[in-house]
Amino acid sequence: MRKALIVSPRFPPANASDCHRVRMMLPHLEQHGWSAVVLCVSAEDSEDARDTELLRTVPAVTEVVTCRAIPERWTRRLGFGSLALRSALFLGAAGDRLLRAGGFDLVFFSTTEFGVLSLGPRWLRRFGVPFVVDLHDPWVNPYYVENNVRPPGGRFKHTLHQAAARRQEERVLRNAAHIIAVSREYPPSLMRRYSTLPESRFSVVPFGGARRDFEFARQTGSVPAAISPVDGRRNWVYAGNVNPAMFKVIRAFFFAFRTARESGILDPDSVHLHFVGTDYAPGKRARGRVAQLAKECGVADNVHEYPERVGYLETARWLLNADALLVFGSEEPGYTASKLYPYILAEKPLLTVFHEASSVTDVMRETSAGVSVTFGTGTPIEEIARRVMDSWFVPRRYSTPPATSWEAFHRYSAESMTERVARIFDGAALARPAI
Repeated sequence: MRKALIVSPRFPPANASDCHRVRMMLPHLEQHGWSAVVLCVSAEDSEDARDTELLRTVPAVTEVVTCRAIPERWTRRLGFGSLALRSALFLGAAGDRLLRAGGFDLVFFSTTEFGVLSLGPRWLRRFGVPFVVDLHDPWVNPYYVENNVRPPGGRFKHTLHQAAARRQEERVLRNAAHIIAVSREYPPSLMRRYSTLPESRFSVVPFGGARRDFEFARQTGSVPAAISPVDGRRNWVYAGNVNPAMFKVIRAFFFAFRTARESGILDPDSVHLHFVGTDYAPGKRARGRVAQLAKECGVADNVHEYPERVGYLETARWLLNADALLVFGSEEPGYTASKLYPYILAEKPLLTVFHEASSVTDVMRETSAGVSVTFGTGTPIEEIARRVMDSWFVPRRYSTPPATSWEAFHRYSAESMTERVARIFDGAALARPAI
């Protein structure tokens, strides 16, 4: 049995999207010849919202090593709250202790806190243990500059972060034994930026869908109060973060919804549109983004936004108790919504609206899991709205459960994705890239 040190700064009970690759892998790794020790930041120091229910989905035998981080309330006074900056020294020291004791064949970084990836070359140099990087998002991301969109945290902070990213990214990726990307757009972009990186160094492995999560959700908890069908309206649900690159797509849907109301396809009072957990910020720091868009598009009476982040299993209950589900993509061609798989597992009428280059369109086509509306770069918002109208509203697909091909879906399951990652581990454990 080989052994991996998995670095996932956010881990249950922290409620964060970048912990789910690791969390869903853990129940299946051993059957592919790997055991794991998870190195994370303590929940009280990560400053993320907590989801104690998630602990039930982590195998009891999993060894989890926690470290501290500088409290965010201190660093906010200096103008930053990044978990990578607050925890890098502590993660580095904890990793040093674990690797010095020996027994590890590989280090696996799975996080959006890119700053901690610089520990990979350090540990390779000190201990000779190869590392694999899991890119959930682009590290160097030109989207906001190229599209003149204000980035989260503001342009000044984004400029500083990107300057640091450009300094660190090449050294980390050049020394990584393998690079996993959730989107097929990332490897070509990185190979153009760093011509010495061979295609064989990359694998595209999206997050998987874990049916066992839905079993937990059904067994515990209750129907979200806001979705209780006491008023006879149907409840359509979108759950997840909303960022500025998604505004055009959401506006297009709202325009189509308004047209459906005005044309008589929908009774104006027949549907609630719920947008759940639209901001990554926890608690009172969460700010709504969708309600204003709904007001601008003339559908505010139907839209209910709950910006505070909700627990993963609670999100599953929203999906399980909805009448129809909505997933909106980004104008970025490489955007891949890992949350698509839970939507499919909920087995409800499903509408996705994504760029034609997104892998989401392939998944929807292969699995027949619902209605897939696509658009290209530069497609006018009116045209996207028309496609939504013709594909979803006119044929009333919101009333028809999809005939999902579960055989096709299996390759996107957590079990299948874990097997692919384990095979990558097998090859990477033998690699010793030069520092």
